[in-house]
Amino acid sequence: MISFETISATFEPGVVYTKPWMVELVLDLAGYLPEKRLAEMVALEPSAGDGAFLSGMVKRLVASCEIHTLPLSAATKALQAFEIDPEAAERGREVVKSTLISSGVSSATAEKLARSWIKTGDFLEASLCFPIADFVIGNPPYIRLEEIPAKKAAMYRNGFNAMRGRADIYVAFYQAALLQLKPGGVCAYICADRWMLNDYGSALREFITTQGFAVRHIIEAHDVEAFESEVSAYPAVTILARETQGAVTVSKALPGIEWEETQSLVKSITILGSSPSINTVRFPDWFHGSEPWPCSSPEKLKMLKHLEATCLPLESKETGTKIGIGVATGADKVFISSEKPVYEKDRALPLAMAYDLEQGRVNWSGHYLANPWNKNGLVDLAEYPAFKKHLGKHRELLEARHTAKKDKPQNWHKTIDRVNLELFKKDKLYIADIKDRLLPCLDEGKTYPQHNLYWITSEQWDLSVLGALLMSEVGQFFIQCYGVRMRGGYLRFQAQYLRRIRVPDPKSISPILRKKLKQAFEAQNFELANKAALEAYGISSLPI
Repeated sequence: MISFETISATFEPGVVYTKPWMVELVLDLAGYLPEKRLAEMVALEPSAGDGAFLSGMVKRLVASCEIHTLPLSAATKALQAFEIDPEAAERGREVVKSTLISSGVSSATAEKLARSWIKTGDFLEASLCFPIADFVIGNPPYIRLEEIPAKKAAMYRNGFNAMRGRADIYVAFYQAALLQLKPGGVCAYICADRWMLNDYGSALREFITTQGFAVRHIIEAHDVEAFESEVSAYPAVTILARETQGAVTVSKALPGIEWEETQSLVKSITILGSSPSINTVRFPDWFHGSEPWPCSSPEKLKMLKHLEATCLPLESKETGTKIGIGVATGADKVFISSEKPVYEKDRALPLAMAYDLEQGRVNWSGHYLANPWNKNGLVDLAEYPAFKKHLGKHRELLEARHTAKKDKPQNWHKTIDRVNLELFKKDKLYIADIKDRLLPCLDEGKTYPQHNLYWITSEQWDLSVLGALLMSEVGQFFIQCYGVRMRGGYLRFQAQYLRRIRVPDPKSISPILRKKLKQAFEAQNFELANKAALEAYGISSLPI
């Protein structure tokens, strides 16, 4: 139930309505139940849309008044729904009126309550930064911040500090909802789940885990029909509360769930009963700070927590292993070329490109970086006349870069990143950023990485052994759990995800097993790498 048409007509793809079976499940898990005195409580719906959630909430509110013999007139403030689009707000009022009338409420009372409950306005602008709500329930909008007019976007950023980077507006809807909650209050949303993993969701995760809120339930709903129309987002149900963190249930909804009785589903989730349409695992604690929440499936999360508890981070002081990214120039057409350098030889640095990675090795394509750095810093161009002439042809372009403007005028020839010549000389593994699987390649100190390559060096690991662990199903498993999958099935292999990989202590791997792993990497034998990696990690298999 998303509608921000009045901000921009281009937001139509963000309009998504929730199916009734999902509405009922979310309401049950939120605890919005007729057995409670709902007329004396406050429930907010931040983006009413077509009224799918409101309709379900109204039915329960009417039933609650009947159970507790309270007049419906006592519930004029029990529901507060917001809808920014006037036309959608009016449609929502009609849905509420129809629901009330079908429940035996007079037309005049239904009209009055619908007008009282549904407000035409922006929830984020209207939300108060002190607790007034027992429940905030709904499906917040999915709109990238750069698609919102600058003035409005600035207001959102100023009001909600969890909106960082290229955040989607639903991040602000989460924070606004949580700020509204009374002690014990519940926020129940169905929403895209990327914020649980990626950088722009880190501030929201930290806000939830450090500011007095708790995760109760998460249901991954990627493979079921939760919405009235197909969406490209990967949805999840999150039940959050203003309370101390306790045990968390993580579930995966399976095809056919929409036909199962809601009470049976809730029982399966809350007391871990058996169900053919949902898998659930309970965890005694949760992630902390801004750590990602990898909730792809309960079984995978259980294995992930086991491996994290028994293995070392890939980047660690214990093994002297480091992870980084290649050089960004801010002007690749100037600094990078496959032609023979016409300037001083010691300014030409062999550069590895993403397409140079092949079968576990670097098949260098002959590209060079025009390198303005030495071990002491930027070179003095007066000492390199040919190099100065080469870069001088493009001086106007280079001076216009942000990195040049913020530095001293004489440093116009710098690249964005400093070149680490010690890294150039080291053996290292390269990993390309966007691929369908993790494919490390070994460079034996012969090239320097471009900015779309990540590198790994280590003081203790034989990099061929480590490469086999990374190319195995186990290495891939970590990226699949933590990484954001792109359209087409591709994964991002960024440093933030590579650092989440866990590896065995290299000293715990026997000489025979090391030999198998080394052989697997050198032969690019994935089957052997998988078998040897499972043995090295001390597990028999990975969850599907």
